[in-house]
Amino acid sequence: MSVAVTVAGANLIASALYDLGIRVVFGIVGIPVIEVADACLEKGIRFISFRNEQSASYAATAYGYLTGRPGVCLVVGGPGVLHAIAGIGNSTSNCFPLLVLAGSSESHQVHKGAFQEIDQVSMLTPFTKFAGRPPSLSLLPSTLEKAYRLAYYGRPGATYIDLPADQIQGTVDTQETRPLYLASEAPKFAADPSRINKAAHLIRNAKLPLVIIGKGAAYSRAEDSIREFITEKSIPFLPTPMGKGVIPDSSPLNFAAARSAILSTSDVILLLGGRLNWILHYGEPPKFKDDVKIIQVDIAGEEIGNNNSRNSEYGLVGNIELVVKQLSAELQGYKFCSIPKALLAAREENIATSNKKANDIVLPLTYQHSYKIIKDAIRATHTRPIYISEGANAMDIARSAFDVEEPRQRLDAGTMATMGVGIGYAIAAAVACPDRLPVCIEGDSAFGFSAMELETATRSGLKMAIFVMNNNGVYHGVEPAAYSAGSGKGLPSTALGFETRYDMIAEAVGGKGLLARTPEELKEAATTALTNGAVTVVNVIIDPGAKTKLEFGWLASTKQKPASKL
Repeated sequence: MSVAVTVAGANLIASALYDLGIRVVFGIVGIPVIEVADACLEKGIRFISFRNEQSASYAATAYGYLTGRPGVCLVVGGPGVLHAIAGIGNSTSNCFPLLVLAGSSESHQVHKGAFQEIDQVSMLTPFTKFAGRPPSLSLLPSTLEKAYRLAYYGRPGATYIDLPADQIQGTVDTQETRPLYLASEAPKFAADPSRINKAAHLIRNAKLPLVIIGKGAAYSRAEDSIREFITEKSIPFLPTPMGKGVIPDSSPLNFAAARSAILSTSDVILLLGGRLNWILHYGEPPKFKDDVKIIQVDIAGEEIGNNNSRNSEYGLVGNIELVVKQLSAELQGYKFCSIPKALLAAREENIATSNKKANDIVLPLTYQHSYKIIKDAIRATHTRPIYISEGANAMDIARSAFDVEEPRQRLDAGTMATMGVGIGYAIAAAVACPDRLPVCIEGDSAFGFSAMELETATRSGLKMAIFVMNNNGVYHGVEPAAYSAGSGKGLPSTALGFETRYDMIAEAVGGKGLLARTPEELKEAATTALTNGAVTVVNVIIDPGAKTKLEFGWLASTKQKPASKL
């Protein structure tokens, strides 16, 4: 016969989180969630205390992506929840699993204008897979379990649990609660065999098949089956920015260097865990062939046909690993051997052009040459990085400059193109993968969103190398003369401070800061940053690019073209 034990609400919450397998919580404390964070620490759950709820919620989303289980973010109610909405939106758009917990007003004070009172459940319901408040303290653990499970079952996303102050501070008899168990792996299911047969027929008869690898393939841990499929069938592939590494970039079947050429000529495309959104130009011409057949593989049936209704009959709903194995079996004996010579030549030409830019030594430094120096330092120090990249040009150029050989080795601004995720993502990577080194490639504007989280990283005893590409502006900077008081003109809206000493911020919070203006200085600084085991910021002064066109190249093809005259 079990003995009745009275337990405080905060301890009940911590025990429930622990029983679900949660060992790390990101967040910021305040009334009434301080007791919850303290109870988590007592239970053996690590609490990473941030300086801003946005960064904490971003860290939790990245942790969910890297581990495959929901990252947990704990914040106060009211403004804390408003700030954490940034992470909820990021989670929803990227399909990363996230569980947000927030304190709220005592139940008897609702609708009375209580401290930081907002109807948080109603506010977050449209943006989450599940948002709820436990009906009683005894049902709090089972409500937590439901929210945790729903965050990663099916299509991953965000869930939310409201924690009223009276439940946190109340007590309950443990005999009134039900025991919790570690939630199992999400159920996996295969695709309809008749559709597999139809998709295989398309691939067999394609003049130029192509596999596009989305970040959903990386998240689903499908790399082994995808690598075997691509190698055995010899089909060229194209990774999306966060799909890189599912198959090593060094593969001879990688056509990222001829992206536009292969997209516009492929007649059958197998899309694995990606969506036909702006990142893939909506699957529309002129980037894609008019009559292209797209075999879309997704865990969510409702995604099939989005911006692709003419091809919805070829969609395959199921777990990517299982679906790829089904296709491989159906395509037994098939091997593609007809990659056009023109496509191979286009790839070689583009690689040569990129290499020339990377090897051009000019001052001020350029993105391309800076990245070559950093990449060479990574190789020389045998660093095993997780790349985190954000910014416009800084991120876009880094995407192709750094080779990614392993899945889940690259994090960036993602589907929402969110600026400010960088240091939060780096903290999550350092915690989730302690044997890897987060290497951040940051635009100076993007870095400014979360620079104070350097203190979080140093206080938490983490290590990371952060390279701030400092061009004095958003997209591009302005000429140094524009900062003169006698210039007669105000600074443009894209301008940031001239050669701001971002490296000194690191020094101020207990990290290491280095300044680099020349190739020699950058080489030495990069080697130090990659090997010193500290939070290190390298402030890389680069060409402002003031005379370049103000445009994010990725979006150039989405502009409406004039209607043709018939």
